[in-house]
Amino acid sequence: MNKIIFLFFVFNVIVGCSFNDKSKIWNKEDTKTKDNKNLKVVFKETKEILKELNPSLKLNFTNLNLNKDISDNLNHTGILNYSGNLKEKKSFNFSNFKDINQLNYKPLFLKDGLIFFDNKGSIIRFSENGDVIWKKNYYSKSEKKLNPKLAMALKGDRLIVVDNVSKFYTINVKSGELIWSKRNTHPFNSEIKTIYNKFFAVDYKNVLRCFKIDDGKECWKVRTDESFTVSNIKFSLIISKDVIIFSNSVGDLTAVDISTGLIIWQLPTHSSAILKETFTLKTSKIVSDNKDIFFSNNKNQFYSIDLDNGISNWKNEINSNLTPIITNEFILTVSQNGFLFTIEKETGNIIKINNLYKNLSNKEKEKLVPVGIIIVNNFLYLTNNNGSLMIVNLKSGNIVKEKKISRDIISEPFIHNDHLFIISKNSIKRFY
Repeated sequence: MNKIIFLFFVFNVIVGCSFNDKSKIWNKEDTKTKDNKNLKVVFKETKEILKELNPSLKLNFTNLNLNKDISDNLNHTGILNYSGNLKEKKSFNFSNFKDINQLNYKPLFLKDGLIFFDNKGSIIRFSENGDVIWKKNYYSKSEKKLNPKLAMALKGDRLIVVDNVSKFYTINVKSGELIWSKRNTHPFNSEIKTIYNKFFAVDYKNVLRCFKIDDGKECWKVRTDESFTVSNIKFSLIISKDVIIFSNSVGDLTAVDISTGLIIWQLPTHSSAILKETFTLKTSKIVSDNKDIFFSNNKNQFYSIDLDNGISNWKNEINSNLTPIITNEFILTVSQNGFLFTIEKETGNIIKINNLYKNLSNKEKEKLVPVGIIIVNNFLYLTNNNGSLMIVNLKSGNIVKEKKISRDIISEPFIHNDHLFIISKNSIKRFY
């Protein structure tokens, strides 16, 4: 009984102290003062640039070199050539993608046609005229219900495929016949890059995996920090100087030796401590000119990174997850609110900002989101989530033409053999 009385007395003392305003235990004012002294801001609300800068500045893009290879390992499209007038020549049709809010896929362009996939994971090889040469599906009935999303790459006569249902396989590009098929421990969520007899892809657990093209045997793997949630962005990879560099869902950039799988350098660019950040983080593809790496995200961060050592050259506050375009001396990107940025490549100085949505109503602006950009001769082609294509004169910064491609979301634009290609939910539209 004495012990019970004693415990009751101790409890009353603790409770009394805890809720006593003058007590040092749970004193709100004192705690607040101490917290403020040691407070460290981990997540800072982004402040987007919402005004133009030198909008009438005349820049000369006419003497820039054309890039004839749009599928290299640097993701460097550069300046492309297209002499057409946006007349639709042919559609390559497939079964409709359902319940999709982004078309971050890319057709595999061939000399005499292209390869793409449909809603059930069927791989289709089209001729130049849009006829189906072969159509193959290597998924079970239950896998088809998951609506596999594929990433593809071509190495010789082998088509390499990874998907979001944990499968990876190769097929003969001429016949469509399966060569080998294997299963990963987790789904893939990245581009594919190839070099020598190897291919590389990143899965949902932020693991970079290296496989042999001949038989699919894993050479090595590199684990990086996981996020708290499954990312809906497609991770990006580049290969330069026998080093593969890749991004992951928490914003890290990692450089790995392709022979050994050893990490050369790693650059954390974003905090993984806050769930809100990783869940909403959207990062652009990483691109390179073989000297530096450029990429951005929707958290107001645009980076230039030294490719050899991972040291930051400069950082700018630009809110964009679109793949930046590198020219001789400039970098161009479009922010999430429709501002076209022209940046000096070496210094990072923003020299021009044009508001591409300035003639739209506030209601139209609220729903409009940029999807992708390319530079064609002296013009920038911008696709938007409302199915529209805007053509911008880079010299003046003004929109010279707008064309409705689809009533729904469309992909970024692609150029191949002097034709413009854009993916919609059920077809790839080709323009001449």
